Amino acid sequence: MFDATVRDGVCRLHRPGTRWLSTGHDGGQTVASAAYNCTVPEGWSRTDLDDYLEDRLAAAGFDADADSPALLTGVSQRHARRARLGCVEAVATAGVSNPAALPVGGVDDAADDSLPVDARLDGAATRTDTDTHHAGTVNVVVGTTRALAPGALANLLTVASEAKAATLLARVGIPGTTTDAVIAACDPEGERAAFSGSATAVGSAARACVRDAVAASLSSRYPDGDYDIETGVVTDERASVSPVRSDD
Repeated sequence: MFDATVRDGVCRLHRPGTRWLSTGHDGGQTVASAAYNCTVPEGWSRTDLDDYLEDRLAAAGFDADADSPALLTGVSQRHARRARLGCVEAVATAGVSNPAALPVGGVDDAADDSLPVDARLDGAATRTDTDTHHAGTVNVVVGTTRALAPGALANLLTVASEAKAATLLARVGIPGTTTDAVIAACDPEGERAAFSGSATAVGSAARACVRDAVAASLSSRYPDGDYDIETGVVTDERASVSPVRSDD
């Protein structure tokens, strides 16, 4: 699926004419020849993201399309891992220093000693909306050589996000970080696929690829299994729930 090149802290995933759907900065759907995953330096606090990305890609010698999607991370590209299965490939960089915990059982779960330390965020600062910390980002790019219907491309992004969350829950005890992003991609000229759910060939392969790429990147980034925490959030508020009433 991708011709991958890493240069000066930037990973380019190249495939001309690819259709991309990104949740990252300036995201949405586009057609471009490549997507990028860019490592930012420690202490990075830039907010002019368009200018920053343009400068970084140019400095790395990449002639990027104006519509090329790009993700940011504090994780070094030496920890990037790619996984392939059938018609699908996923590339991931994984860092979890700013986890986003979501207690499910009850409002007191965030203080439950039975939960992993990463879920309880013991001693960690709380991230705010004005923070620009990217060290804990889990970035995933998943693509298929199939030509996906518009809804199927959006669903591939959902399938990849589910696989990422399941992998992080199993390995770290949290479903994600405060800055995760996913890009889904397909070949508009490939064999047409109307669906990409978990029971389809595309969806099943995507789940396996995302799981294995994220797990391998985590093992590279944290070889001793010590998932250091710097900042994070615990969503322990409770919403008001009521039945959806019918006129029938």
